Amino acid sequence: MIHIDGSYGEGGGQILRTSVALSAVTGEAVTINNIRSNRPKPGLSAQHVKAIETAALICDATVEGIGIGSTAITFSPQEMKGGCYNIDIGTAGSIALLLQCIMPAAAYSDSDIELRITGGTDVSWSPSIDYLNNVTLRALSKMGYRCNIDTRKRGYYPRGGGVVHATIYPSEMRSCDFSEEDMNSEEGGKVTGISHSSNLPEHVAQRQADSARDLIQKAGYECEIDTECSEYPSTGSGITLYCGMKGAYVPGKRGLPAEKVGSRVAAELLEELSSNSSVDVHLADQLIPYMGLTKGGSFTVREMSSHTATNIHVTEQFLDVKFRTEKKEEMMEISVI
Repeated sequence: MIHIDGSYGEGGGQILRTSVALSAVTGEAVTINNIRSNRPKPGLSAQHVKAIETAALICDATVEGIGIGSTAITFSPQEMKGGCYNIDIGTAGSIALLLQCIMPAAAYSDSDIELRITGGTDVSWSPSIDYLNNVTLRALSKMGYRCNIDTRKRGYYPRGGGVVHATIYPSEMRSCDFSEEDMNSEEGGKVTGISHSSNLPEHVAQRQADSARDLIQKAGYECEIDTECSEYPSTGSGITLYCGMKGAYVPGKRGLPAEKVGSRVAAELLEELSSNSSVDVHLADQLIPYMGLTKGGSFTVREMSSHTATNIHVTEQFLDVKFRTEKKEEMMEISVI
């Protein structure tokens, strides 16, 4: 039994998701205590409960202590199994974060895993589904990961109702030295993205895109942003930009002009592109479990976040692997040793 202190480091939902994911892969049971103990509402939220329940489904796990508000669980996995699953988070809880909990384990299934997930596709404090599809999966594909994500409906806070179909295939995972490749030059340094809205005037998505494009082009980058205007069950907007292994996402917000949404996402991406690092600060923490599983690889990032440090700590508890972090000029290099 592996014991994880859920208040360590970042101390939020990520330590929970990574622990459950690696437990499912390794077959090692885990007890997690002090879950989100430093948060205004400690313990499991609805989206955490659903992520754990979904992970339990695909590895036939026994779970003790699961429930909204619970601050301690024990997750005891058995055998990974493929299949089709219909998951409803029940709120605008992040579909991308639920997938983060499932994806490492699903690659080691003996057959395809198909998920139809209902929840939030574009919500605060989470990668957007477009970031997951165009940045995270682009990086993981270089490690042999095979997954297809199809966004059927977008879901915004607070109503949710977004629908995503994800198919994860058994994968032969391998290490990748991201720091040795010029990931940002794959498309000639071109910035692409999507600006979207639901149940709002069409000009909202267009103004978000125009504002972002102006700043990106002024910085010297070619830029192409698609717009999407729809009528889904929930109302909202957002924009995701990406270039190579770097991306940025900003959701729309009541009272926040569309131009501000666009300028913010452009500024966030330009901050990443101004660094010579190979990945952005958000992708960095997502890569750690996969580097541990493949026992190799490296990347550079402009700074090491608490999320990345936390994932390194958790990954080292489950796997016979050690990470090295080294300051290099204005970047951090993180590698498996």
